[in-house]
Amino acid sequence: MQTAQCNTTDCFLCRHCLAEWKSAIAAHKTTYSFKKGEVLFAEGDPVQGIFFLREGAIKIHKKWGRQKELIIRFAGVGDIVGHRGLGVAENYPVSATALEAGNACFVPVEFLEASIKVNPGLAEHLIQFYAAELQRAEQRMSELARMDVKNRIAHALFALEDSFGKDSKGFISIPISRQDIAAYAGTIYETVFKVFTEWVQLGLIQTEGKHVRVVQADQLKQRIAPLSVP
Repeated sequence: MQTAQCNTTDCFLCRHCLAEWKSAIAAHKTTYSFKKGEVLFAEGDPVQGIFFLREGAIKIHKKWGRQKELIIRFAGVGDIVGHRGLGVAENYPVSATALEAGNACFVPVEFLEASIKVNPGLAEHLIQFYAAELQRAEQRMSELARMDVKNRIAHALFALEDSFGKDSKGFISIPISRQDIAAYAGTIYETVFKVFTEWVQLGLIQTEGKHVRVVQADQLKQRIAPLSVP
């Protein structure tokens, strides 16, 4: 990663801290630019701090069996990355890899802890963030455990739309590989390829290389079996 410039106003930390704390933020945080495919941190690395994403797209993933990975979530502009390593953990339990080029502000653990003590607004927003993150994680586990594979693949597409939006042609705004969709849906590349071929023929989606467009969102949702009630 290379050092980039930050105006100390845009990222999550800057927006929720007192104005008087901005000079301390500028002195302690570093803003990095990263390339597509670059690893911000790897599963098992010592925890050093937290990233506030200002531009770009990140996948958060972990090892899943032999030579497989499970994508936990996608992170876009304004999201926090690396928070799963905070607390009592000494090592990151997940990896973070760039899906496209961008930049993020990095804050060391010690300074983040000091910032929380001094800025009650930051502490409140972090609590809200962790509560929402817990709800998303619980829903994610429910999806993986109880949905069939087509359901999970469809939810992967809608999750990508929610995280990154759509371009002027209606395609998900970042290119995404079939392998990454499979890793998010908890399946394999061949299954995603087969399902995509079927959905393209039915006119439910459109693909151009790694770009995907949901053409008939309502029809696609109707084809998804609802979650069963336990």
